[in-house]
Amino acid sequence: MLFNDRKEKTVFESLTNRLNDVFQNLRRRGKLSEADVDLAMREVRLALLEADVHYSVVKDFVKRVRERSIGQEVSRALNPAQQVIKIVHEELIATLGEPSKLDLSGAKPRVILLVGLQGSGKTTVAAKLARLLRAQGERTLLVAADPYRPAAIKQLQTLGEQVGVPVYTRDGVRPVQLVSDAFKLAQKDGTSVVIVDTAGRSQLAQDLMAELRSIQSKLPSSEILLVIDAMTGQEALGIAEGFRETVPLTGLILTKMDGDSRGGAAISIRSVTGVPIKFLGTGERTDALEMYDPGRLASRILGMGDIIGLIEKAEESLDQDQAKAQAERLLSGKITLEDFAEQLRQVRKMGPFSQVMDMLPGGLGNAARQIDPQDAEQQLKKSEAILNSMTIPERRDPRILNASRRRRIALGSGTEVQDVNRLLKQFRDMQRMMKKIKKTGGRGLSGFFG
Repeated sequence: MLFNDRKEKTVFESLTNRLNDVFQNLRRRGKLSEADVDLAMREVRLALLEADVHYSVVKDFVKRVRERSIGQEVSRALNPAQQVIKIVHEELIATLGEPSKLDLSGAKPRVILLVGLQGSGKTTVAAKLARLLRAQGERTLLVAADPYRPAAIKQLQTLGEQVGVPVYTRDGVRPVQLVSDAFKLAQKDGTSVVIVDTAGRSQLAQDLMAELRSIQSKLPSSEILLVIDAMTGQEALGIAEGFRETVPLTGLILTKMDGDSRGGAAISIRSVTGVPIKFLGTGERTDALEMYDPGRLASRILGMGDIIGLIEKAEESLDQDQAKAQAERLLSGKITLEDFAEQLRQVRKMGPFSQVMDMLPGGLGNAARQIDPQDAEQQLKKSEAILNSMTIPERRDPRILNASRRRRIALGSGTEVQDVNRLLKQFRDMQRMMKKIKKTGGRGLSGFFG
């Protein structure tokens, strides 16, 4: 695994780094003068503007933070710098807006209408929502109401198969009639939620808006959700306003939150439009959809990590009984390469390495973020290939792995002998660590890692 500068920046990474520099400068001071606060606020303002946060949002945010930071709230604090950071965190949460859950009240079937421009990720989001609702016990139907984009219907059918949700479509039927027919079918067969993937355009257009108004008039929509690409920056605000003038939006879903962007739209859009954010799309996988939580997002923006999100991701991805049994074996000191292989499989289930390390807090997160995520992914794949090229006896007793066996494993896994040796060293290090934990009850591990 290579420790070097990452070639890509994820959403908020530049902003996080800039704000952390501001906070470090504050921590170096004892008492904070009004001039110290003004200097810090000037840097915060520049950082937010560079992150593409709307200027009016930045102006109000900095004003609120400054007023609180030069008042008694900070002057009486034992640690003034830490108090300012706390204020920034609280005001950032306020700017991001209150969380808003999906509204599935009312008579069944409830309808979720997904709208947005072409390329925003509506079709993928439709499948993600279907997967989420199906897991919550809802009987769900996907409706492919985008006959204009090449392969849009086929894409939704493929995704529907992946998440185990049926897709309604009919050749040659206009979208308005199609969704009306789908709703009637859902009423008859006991479907509880209908998710409609509407057509998008490359830009706001009158024909798109007219069609959306017609579809909305045919359906008793519980939710009308705008799917918007977080990487479009401040353009996202204009897009949201355009759709809000056409249909009564009930919520926003921000996609590509794992991409290379400045992330300002996510901070600005709630304040500017007044429409609540309901979900964040964090990847292409059908499980890469998060309930919007402003507190957790604010913590991640400020480099505080998202341990709750990491725990939830682990609980969702890992087999709890298997994990418990494996933990018992690890703590007994009787681990094999089979246990090691299972650990790698469990880690990969949690999603891309970059997403996992973005949830780590403080120094741990900063250390992890020095790792190139692509290198980390490649190392995991390489380790799995090596372990899969071993026989069961070799995985259970790596002491039998002589030079000829190692050459065979390297050849079978498409790697080099030194890669096999490196993996075996990592395994021996883990064995030693587990024995240390068993012997000391976890005491003295700092010396072990040093």
